[in-house]
Amino acid sequence: MEFPFQIPPCVVFEDAHGLVARRPAGWSRETKGGYSPAGFTDWLRRREVRWRNLRFEKEISLNGDILTIYSIGSRLAEQWPGFHSLAAQSGVDLRDAVIHEDETNVYRLLHGAADGCPGQHVERLGEWLLWETEDPDSDEPPSVRGAAKGVYKKLLRRHVRATGIEDAAPKLVRGEAAPDRFHALENGLRFELSFVEGYSYGLFPDQRDNRRALMRGHVAPGFSWFEGGLSGRLVLNAFSYTCAFSVCAGMAGAVTTSLDLSRKYLDWGRRNFSVNGLDAGGHDFIYGDVFDWFRRLRNKGRRFDLVMLDPPTFSKARKKAVFKADRDYAELVELAVALVATGGILFCSTNAAGWSAAAFREAIEAGVRSGGRRVMDECFAGQSPDFPVTSEQPAYLKTFWLRLD
Repeated sequence: MEFPFQIPPCVVFEDAHGLVARRPAGWSRETKGGYSPAGFTDWLRRREVRWRNLRFEKEISLNGDILTIYSIGSRLAEQWPGFHSLAAQSGVDLRDAVIHEDETNVYRLLHGAADGCPGQHVERLGEWLLWETEDPDSDEPPSVRGAAKGVYKKLLRRHVRATGIEDAAPKLVRGEAAPDRFHALENGLRFELSFVEGYSYGLFPDQRDNRRALMRGHVAPGFSWFEGGLSGRLVLNAFSYTCAFSVCAGMAGAVTTSLDLSRKYLDWGRRNFSVNGLDAGGHDFIYGDVFDWFRRLRNKGRRFDLVMLDPPTFSKARKKAVFKADRDYAELVELAVALVATGGILFCSTNAAGWSAAAFREAIEAGVRSGGRRVMDECFAGQSPDFPVTSEQPAYLKTFWLRLD
């Protein structure tokens, strides 16, 4: 199934021969290597299959902007029409470069020290703003672009599990209150959000590009996807929360199984299916502990084409006292690989900020080996670009897509 995604606003010209894009200041053109966040060029190559072979030609500084020119195939002739698209361009903000608000209106407007405001974040959630701060006494959110019906404040906490739902939930500090349940857009899909259900509001926008990859059927150049996409494929989404990954896979034609230790979030997920025109009755929703259910599914001989692991850094489960990502991820992977079909894909993600990507990859490899499988192909992905990475604001989200034997 093809989705009519809009090209990112930073692209100002494209034809069969090349592409011109406005590169936001501060975003490096090339990926710096290792497990660094994607440079601008790699980000473009991952957006569309037709851009997977983009070749850098040159950059031009014009009207305060950085115009990056790429060829597709052979080098560009001097009379290429794209060269004539340059004169009218001007500077571009990072979010304006990557977000179409009529397609996505859940994103991060301000990301801490990376945007000059240490200890503070601001996210747009449709018609409302969520301000996250470490300062319990401040009631004055930082200034950001765009209008909003209201602004909610959430105190950034290190020990969320010890906080009740009412205390953890964001508080209205300005403007009009949001309904208990409201909808916002991501990649053209609708998702239910809420400020009254505790610390999290129902969607993690830093995973936006990974969810888009499910629908587009393109993770990165050189990483082999399923022939024919996800249509008819079996997808297991563990720690599914409100089932956003499952919805995206379902929209691409997959038959999904969502597994979570919260009936409330699974019901929330069913509503996300319904609001996007998907019949939740054609998909499975399993309530229970992931470790317990992975063993049950293994013993039943169940296999899935794609198994998705995106656990919280810490979580309380019934059978394991506390799940800690840096301690227990290898065991999780060992159980998960038994459920991945031959030639299938394992998706491993973590937001454990203090855990390096290299150490995370080692834990994954240990689990794969213990489970008797081998990695045949892999791709690393970081957080979405509206969560910029700097030395003052290091990367925290780490994702590996792994094709297994």
